[in-house]
Amino acid sequence: MADPIMITRSISIDPSEIEESFVRGSGPGGQNVNKVASAVQLRFDLANSPNLSEPMKRRVAALAGSRLTKDGVIVITSNSHRDQPMNRAEAQARLVALLREGAFPPKPRIATRPTLASKKRRLEGKTIRSGVKKMRSAPPADD
Repeated sequence: MADPIMITRSISIDPSEIEESFVRGSGPGGQNVNKVASAVQLRFDLANSPNLSEPMKRRVAALAGSRLTKDGVIVITSNSHRDQPMNRAEAQARLVALLREGAFPPKPRIATRPTLASKKRRLEGKTIRSGVKKMRSAPPADD
């Protein structure tokens, strides 16, 4: 049995949850591209994964975007390398990075007020810019 894939210290997924299929890839490889299925299409059933909590599944689903199917399956395709093992490793690394990013809730933003000095700097900058634009205009007509 293969070792579990570690996402964080406390979260891991079983390799049997990942389904890989190999397809012919576009890109570098010359005539080799036409003969060998070196691109990998990795599928991970996010909705039915027993090792992930529901809040984490929601965060990962939001991060996955168009890579998530209606059935809750994440599809990652890798075809940037000429050989299968490198494409497989890259696709798996991208899945782990996606899951790792969704593992922790985002830190809430704390609203802050601008300082008095920053307000003054902003208004001084606006005054200078206003002066530059006034100098560009045509001089007033003297009657």
